[in-house]
Amino acid sequence: MLAWLHQAIATEHEQLEVLLSAAPGNEMMSQEVLGHITEGVCRPLKIRIEQVLVADPGAVLLFRLSNVLKFYQQTIGGVVGDQAADLLVTLAKMEHLGRQVFLSTLAQHAGSMLDKVETPSADLSPPALLNQTLTLLCELLTSQDAWVVPLDDRQAHFSQVLSCVLDPLLQMVSLEAGELQRPAMATFLVNCLHRVHGALAPHEVSEERLDSLQLQIDAHLDTLVSENASFVLSSAGLGSIYAFLQQRKGSQTPLSEEPTLDVSSVKTAMMQFDRYLSSPDHLILPQLDLLLSATLREKVKKRSAEVVCDAYEDVYMALTAPGQAYGNLAAVIPRTSAQIRHLQFRH
Repeated sequence: MLAWLHQAIATEHEQLEVLLSAAPGNEMMSQEVLGHITEGVCRPLKIRIEQVLVADPGAVLLFRLSNVLKFYQQTIGGVVGDQAADLLVTLAKMEHLGRQVFLSTLAQHAGSMLDKVETPSADLSPPALLNQTLTLLCELLTSQDAWVVPLDDRQAHFSQVLSCVLDPLLQMVSLEAGELQRPAMATFLVNCLHRVHGALAPHEVSEERLDSLQLQIDAHLDTLVSENASFVLSSAGLGSIYAFLQQRKGSQTPLSEEPTLDVSSVKTAMMQFDRYLSSPDHLILPQLDLLLSATLREKVKKRSAEVVCDAYEDVYMALTAPGQAYGNLAAVIPRTSAQIRHLQFRH
């Protein structure tokens, strides 16, 4: 109906210009006549649009309808000027009503998300409701991308939509992660946030919003790096030594005389660490295998390996410092920190 109305008004406008071409002030007169002509269409147009809105066509169609009404309001206004005030007011009211119904539909969806907070699945994958909501958002974004208005206007227009849907979605994910232990929580949140970021990135979403998501992902990756490095150090025999050295301050006692750092204990720890070096990829935090992104998984492994190497270097420097009374250092600590780095990253 809107397309027909636009075409009819354009045709009437052209015919009036021809008819009134010889009259003084013909453009103003033409717009005034158009205003009278279009008055009669306001009520049936309003009824037709209200029928569509009442039928609950879904968020995507409501969003498209609101955008179409905005487009025709501007387009028809460019033809009829200010004289067809009734028609333009009707279009503006219907556009506003359509947007309110659309936002109300989104608010209901957001409310249902927070009512359906569940425990994450064992594989720590994003919940089905997150995937469904992202599908909805992508459909809305696709409609927005095709909207013929400046980019800044589109982004400003859609920011309210993102706030209405994305913020509750992220809140739901955080609530679901709340009962998990740190490694599982970080893995679950990275999986969810990475899925959200990947869905939004191809569309015209503000850089600020994408940067915020990336910062959250990076923060949880930092947690995984720390947890994985601690797991490796503990499992590979260096955890207790490194922790003791981190806490030891000001003591003048040789390290070899400390109960947990005698020659035998250090040798045993170094042998255990050597076994880890033979196949470092086999000793990782179990939750890392549940990261859906292979790229992020490898990133965490690499950064964790760097942390482990840094920790070994601290241990090596402390144990080989003068006065620690370990005797034959090569027999107690056979590998230098440089050799450890080479072995860690030889692949």
